Amino acid sequence: MGKRQGQPAYVLGVGMTKFIKPRGKVDYTELGYEAGVKAMLDAHVTYDDVDQGVACYCYGDSTCGQRVFYQFGLTKIPIYNVNNNCSTGSTGLAMARQMVAHGAADCVLVVGFEKMNPGSLQSYFNDRANPTGLFHDMMAKTRGITNAPGAAQMFGNAGLEYMEKYGAKAEDFAEIGRINHEHSKRNPYSQFQDEYTLEEISKSKMIHYPLTKLQCCPTSDGGAAAVVVSQAFLDARPHLKDQAILIAGQTMATDTPSVYDKSAISLMGFDMARYACQTAAAEAGVNVKDIKVCELHDCFSANEMTTIDALELSDPGKAHEMVRRGDITYGGKMVVNPSGGLISKGHPLGATGIAQCAELVWHLRGWANNRLVQGTDAALQHNLGLGGAVVVTVYKRADGKVAQPVSNDVVGKVNGLGYNPAIEAKGFTADQAKKVLSKEHTNAFALSDTQDKVLARF
Repeated sequence: MGKRQGQPAYVLGVGMTKFIKPRGKVDYTELGYEAGVKAMLDAHVTYDDVDQGVACYCYGDSTCGQRVFYQFGLTKIPIYNVNNNCSTGSTGLAMARQMVAHGAADCVLVVGFEKMNPGSLQSYFNDRANPTGLFHDMMAKTRGITNAPGAAQMFGNAGLEYMEKYGAKAEDFAEIGRINHEHSKRNPYSQFQDEYTLEEISKSKMIHYPLTKLQCCPTSDGGAAAVVVSQAFLDARPHLKDQAILIAGQTMATDTPSVYDKSAISLMGFDMARYACQTAAAEAGVNVKDIKVCELHDCFSANEMTTIDALELSDPGKAHEMVRRGDITYGGKMVVNPSGGLISKGHPLGATGIAQCAELVWHLRGWANNRLVQGTDAALQHNLGLGGAVVVTVYKRADGKVAQPVSNDVVGKVNGLGYNPAIEAKGFTADQAKKVLSKEHTNAFALSDTQDKVLARF
């Protein structure tokens, strides 16, 4: 059965917190509240406008979403809790788009948040089958097991296979790490904003060959949110069309049979990423090789390398040559991960996909004026979760125009915040928050002391 064509869906507002080291100092209630209020302020909506809510997180008890959303108001709307590994945030965006496209809602608030434990990812349910257990078993049969963190082994093995098949070198993966760390200097939300030389990247602690520490994403606490609206909702607010970003193409997919074909690259979702990108690009009517800005899932530099190939940003087997030419950074063919990517920005699982969306929305609006790429008329997003799920999205401006830089002063006046959130990680006042909370259904008990804690951090 063919899929029914839905109505257009737009990202009208975005917001995010700084991504920080997981030290237990900021609770998920605060992360979700800050991101959600920022997104609603950006969209110029109130929580009373929201028809449905989607909460995205991996680490937390059931109904954490209600705990976060009730802080905005108790309006009886459906709230869905989503856990889809590292693609959780973009899964929430895909759900919101489907709700809007098929008439289930005109305005959906998607909030992603994660409060993580320091160190590599751990399994918490050891009395039942691990959902990625067969991935681990396949790795054990084909490449063996070391003492390195499991994810680093699996993605590192994919990088090693890329070296064996196509001639990539260890320094090519280090160069990806160098570029992402350099990009993060321009992103005020990044967990790390330090620049390193190629030698420093290469000589940092070896985690699992060819991956050194500075080529691996950190665990992070953080939140991000987006407001997704229908054509009718936007038409009723024509003054907001300049900031609305069309979800022009989007595909969520799971693994193909090749995932267990004994290839370390296939095991990491290469073929589902290629399928998702091809179908999303076809829906959007774009050639991915013409796209100037891309946020892709670089949990490790090896995954950025294989994903460049999977998305067909490079010729087959030539991703490392694209890296060597400088074609994934400023002055090259395109800019991959202008935010700094997961490697430097951080990776709070439930927030990651929505933070990628926020970055691309800011680029297409012309707000990210300290890191804009000239000629940007479409942007590409890739978010991967092992186990598996991938979401690939193509965004365009609602007016179909090419992004032009907008001055910080103009942005501050348009959004009413007095600053440009794309280049300054600031907050909001109590009065500003009051503008977006439910007018009749806010509840002081539900909000508790969350707002006070959030405002204190600003």
